[in-house]
Amino acid sequence: MKRLGRVLGGPVAGQAARTPFVLLVVALLGGGLISLLLLNSALNQGSFQLSKLKRETTTLTDEEQALQRDVDGYSAPDALQRRAHELGLVPGGSPVFIGPDGKVAGTASPAAEPPPPSPPAPPASAAAVPPSPSGAVPSPAGSPDPAPSGAAAPAPSSAPSGGAPQPSQTPGR
Repeated sequence: MKRLGRVLGGPVAGQAARTPFVLLVVALLGGGLISLLLLNSALNQGSFQLSKLKRETTTLTDEEQALQRDVDGYSAPDALQRRAHELGLVPGGSPVFIGPDGKVAGTASPAAEPPPPSPPAPPASAAAVPPSPSGAVPSPAGSPDPAPSGAAAPAPSSAPSGGAPQPSQTPGR
């Protein structure tokens, strides 16, 4: 009988049982490939997010270090002393303590009078101005220039102003 089915081209019992198995294997392979594709996409997205967060962390760490340097500069003893002097503070005398029983330990003394504030240093830009080619002295920063630029300043005169011009005096006459 089996022979007759083969000759006539009919399905054989073993071949019919193989079809669902092949479909199952193809479905499993397809599902596995799709799940690998989804997993790979999720990992790539996580990788991009991780690199973005690393850049942000680096930026914030740099900013934190800059701020810490500023804090260290402001809290240095010489900087604190300079700022206290600018505010008019003076070092205190010997300390006085009040005990829990109310007794005073130590002797109070007034603080020394603060020295007058020192004048601010001239800005570096005003000190570094080269003299003009005409020999005139440049005016300090912020003061109005009486002569227009390029014109020489008038020479000071000891003669009274107004009236007739004075004859010029030349040596050797």
